[in-house]
Amino acid sequence: MQAIKARVTKGLTHGSYVETCDNSGAKVLKIISVKGAKTRKGRYPSAGVGDLVLASVKKGSPDMRKQVVFAVIVRQKKEYRRPDGTRIAFEDNAAVVLKDEKGNPKGTVFKGPIAREAAERWPAIAKVASMII
Repeated sequence: MQAIKARVTKGLTHGSYVETCDNSGAKVLKIISVKGAKTRKGRYPSAGVGDLVLASVKKGSPDMRKQVVFAVIVRQKKEYRRPDGTRIAFEDNAAVVLKDEKGNPKGTVFKGPIAREAAERWPAIAKVASMII
């Protein structure tokens, strides 16, 4: 995992439901925790594009359901600002399920675009991605 250049607004909180955009078998994830999140007392930890989260599989294939998996957020509806001044917002919130904490994706095909910030931070995800915006 590498550092991120953009000032990503954290658009997904603890407890948010996120769809997956890969063929890992999971369809909908619920964010349980955000790795490396630092917050004030009483505030929910939140995640943005490129963040590593721990999630529970809520919908998907029977062998994947009720599992706790690592995932990376690759799209978010809440707009965020890039260093050149442009603002990026996607149609949906999406994540990619990982095999391990190192960043290797479980799926082999990603549907839809992947944010450049997530691709720069996670090189294994960038290899599999067909469209990087």
